[in-house]
Amino acid sequence: MKPLLTLSLLSLLLAVYSCSSPQTNEPVAADTTTAIPDGFEALFNGKNLDGWYVTTDGNGPDSLLFAAENGMIHAYPHQQEGSEQAFGALITTNKYQNYLLTLEFKWGSKKFKPRTNYVRDAGVLFHIVSDEIFWPSGIECQIQDGDTGDLWIIGTRASTKIDASEHYQPNGKLATKGDLETRYNRFSRSNSREQPGWNKIEIEVREDQAKFTVNGHLVNEAIDMKYWNEEAGEWQALTSGNILLQAEGAEIFYRNVYIKSL
Repeated sequence: MKPLLTLSLLSLLLAVYSCSSPQTNEPVAADTTTAIPDGFEALFNGKNLDGWYVTTDGNGPDSLLFAAENGMIHAYPHQQEGSEQAFGALITTNKYQNYLLTLEFKWGSKKFKPRTNYVRDAGVLFHIVSDEIFWPSGIECQIQDGDTGDLWIIGTRASTKIDASEHYQPNGKLATKGDLETRYNRFSRSNSREQPGWNKIEIEVREDQAKFTVNGHLVNEAIDMKYWNEEAGEWQALTSGNILLQAEGAEIFYRNVYIKSL
């Protein structure tokens, strides 16, 4: 009976060890993308950054700010947390007009100087009309902790509908911001719809109008978008331009970046 008892105890110990020890030969699950929806095309192919180019504000080391990993765009992929880093812009080589843009984003854990003590910040710019300035002139759907869906008007002009606190209200009064003296103007989203993990943003653009949807909720609009035409000396309708993904001192992942012509 003693050999049988020893064998039983050995089997029990092996079972316990097997449950408690890490399985190092198991592959790490990667983030995966979904199939391209009908009628859409992929702006990011999941493998490399073909069709995009990078610019920075020059306020950090000349290092790789964006990388394609596991079907995702990874901003600040190898930078040491807390180090001084530039802000980066990943910009499409093509211009677009009249479209539905969809993408998903997820925050990483790293923050970088000079924004280590600030909320995590990024964004999607569209209808870029000049890239010689950082940030380029255009319209932005903000991505920021608690403020995702804010409307930023950068070197341009636009209106939206607001309540008394200047938050977006679909039935609110029309308000306009943007002039030649003030480069950055902001209209806040209606509510914070951001959630932990992956979040989905949809930007529907028709001529000089745009709507921002976060996780299925309409949170803001850009109405009567305009840019300053220096040659004509007047504000003119802003109806097309490049698309830009921001990296502003916080690790962030983008995936499923699709566009559909309208």
